Amino acid sequence: MEHNQQPTQFQEMDSGEKRLNELGYKQELRREMTLFKTLAISFSTMTLFTGITPLYGSSLQYAGPASLVWGWVVVSFFTCFVGVAMAEICSSFPTTGSLYFWAAHLAGPKWGPFSSWCCAWLETIGLIAGIGTQAYAGSQTLQSIILLSTGTNKDGGYFAPKWLFLCMYVSLTLIWAVLNTFALEVIAFIDIISIWWQVIGGLVIVIMLPLVAMTRKSAAYVFTSFEMGLDSTGVSSKPYAVILSFLVSQYSLYGYDAAAHLTEETKGADKNGPISILSSIGIIAVFGWAYILALTFSIKDFSYLYDPSNETAGAFVPAQILYDAFHGRYHNSAGAIVLLFVIWGSFFFGGLSITTSAARV
Repeated sequence: MEHNQQPTQFQEMDSGEKRLNELGYKQELRREMTLFKTLAISFSTMTLFTGITPLYGSSLQYAGPASLVWGWVVVSFFTCFVGVAMAEICSSFPTTGSLYFWAAHLAGPKWGPFSSWCCAWLETIGLIAGIGTQAYAGSQTLQSIILLSTGTNKDGGYFAPKWLFLCMYVSLTLIWAVLNTFALEVIAFIDIISIWWQVIGGLVIVIMLPLVAMTRKSAAYVFTSFEMGLDSTGVSSKPYAVILSFLVSQYSLYGYDAAAHLTEETKGADKNGPISILSSIGIIAVFGWAYILALTFSIKDFSYLYDPSNETAGAFVPAQILYDAFHGRYHNSAGAIVLLFVIWGSFFFGGLSITTSAARV
């Protein structure tokens, strides 16, 4: 009788837990995450706007639009290979430790401990820095929203001083920390809102911005123009300038390993973890390129974007592009403020998800 019951119990065991048992690893956490919830957290960690928006201006300045636009394609292409490799390993080792657990096993008994130690610390530092960058860029976006809501830099609008900027920064990190004290299901629910917020908001921005803009750059300018910003960047080497223009892509296309950190809490993690990793890369690669193209086609005056005396105080290039487009057509900044709020929401959700990943690491 016991012999007949054993296969039934074995079949009922979650496939991810079964794989952990094969590794001699005891299941510690409750499996409450579905594929969509895991994808939502992974997608929110990568985020559609939060990598592109803060670095768009500086990357554009290094080598012009062509390097920025094609840099995204190049980085997306190679990121897919990293994602495929990571998905394969995730399927074999669906553990919460993820990357540093994998490093320990794959490097072998001699180098495993050292590899795992290096991997864990690099990832920890990276995620802590990731929380900081999300809070900084989120505060930067909020600073532009306040400025355009109270006027403009030219019309006596309120540009948040450094002390207020720091308060906004600290407040965001504290809110994310408090929210992460709740059950993972609460975070997953917020991240489901996040994925729809970014997909719908992203479509609105990508479609509306080029349609609203009164002046648009030509395809030749967007895809072939190479402009060195030697006076402002101090970089005279063309190859180095191109590499620096890739920073926006390199920074944006990360965080897909968030799904791997949640595998011990995900149902069918040996399959759903890899699917989440690859799906989030694919969605961000397509949407991100569309967002970059929408911003670049809508540039009114390249040099004016960085002018400290412009409407956004030269502090935030995407905000100036949005302002030029909506003010040019409707003679007010309401549309730009709404779209900046959509972008700010993306920073809020992204910071929350990165904090979740950091907690798991």
